Amino acid sequence: MHTIRNTLVVVDSQQSEELILNRAKMIASATQSHLHLLACDKGDHHCACLDDMQGALVQEGYSVSAQQAWHGSSHKTIIATQQAQGCGLVITQHLSDSPLMKALLTPEDWKLLRYCPCPVLMVKTPRPWTGGTILAAIDAGSTDVEHRVLHSGVVSHGYDIAALAGGTLHIMSAHPYPMLSAPDPVLQLKESIEALYRELCRTYQAEFDVSDERLHIEEGSADVLIPYMAHKLEAVLTVIGSVARTGLSGALIGNTVEMVLDTLDTDVLVLKPDDIITHLEELAARSASISTDTAAFSWPYKHHNHRPHT
Repeated sequence: MHTIRNTLVVVDSQQSEELILNRAKMIASATQSHLHLLACDKGDHHCACLDDMQGALVQEGYSVSAQQAWHGSSHKTIIATQQAQGCGLVITQHLSDSPLMKALLTPEDWKLLRYCPCPVLMVKTPRPWTGGTILAAIDAGSTDVEHRVLHSGVVSHGYDIAALAGGTLHIMSAHPYPMLSAPDPVLQLKESIEALYRELCRTYQAEFDVSDERLHIEEGSADVLIPYMAHKLEAVLTVIGSVARTGLSGALIGNTVEMVLDTLDTDVLVLKPDDIITHLEELAARSASISTDTAAFSWPYKHHNHRPHT
């Protein structure tokens, strides 16, 4: 989190400006990062609200630039701007789609989470992070290198944010139900499965000073238990990893983060493994080269080089 130098803030005149700007200002103050405001608007009119937001932030001492753009869809516009500006974090506000709409069309927020190469913060609630509980949700049973790196990133980001906000970090993992027919005796009893998962989390506990009381190993499905635990702990932010499945496999299997996004009553920070980020950056670069042959509307705004508020 401390390495973020440029943050993309997606603003929408139809949504609460205060909600998303409060998160953006807190992160900019903590990380000394520049804020790039983006209005995804395909109209040919000037978005006056950007001027007001940019001016107010500059008056408060933040480093701010702003842009109005459209590249065919909101998620493509956000990713194109994130790549062009070199942003290390995207902040956007999440509004739930109806079940019917999700059945007919893949939500734009899901597409953003699948294809965006950098971490995405979905702002959902006005509750302040200060002094709150930060929940890092991992799948401790997935022990391949890719998942171990992802888990470490999830817990590390949770730890950093808890430190910045003066909050408390909790770690959780769901574990499967016992299977009497399992060839491994450990997987035949709930107690032995829980003990195994707790042992797999010892490294994270030691590195990030998480007590046993703040480690939650629960039996059941992750898409049910993550929202349940976040609500039980009154968490203000849930940090979760995504393997970013795309294509047919993504449609059939789905990502846990997509399944819990609407049911979580916290803000959500979504991370991906490094190798997937590299792949998504390559896809974004190819998409950008193709888009140069098509028309894209953009209003650039003057870049103000003010130092961030501290």
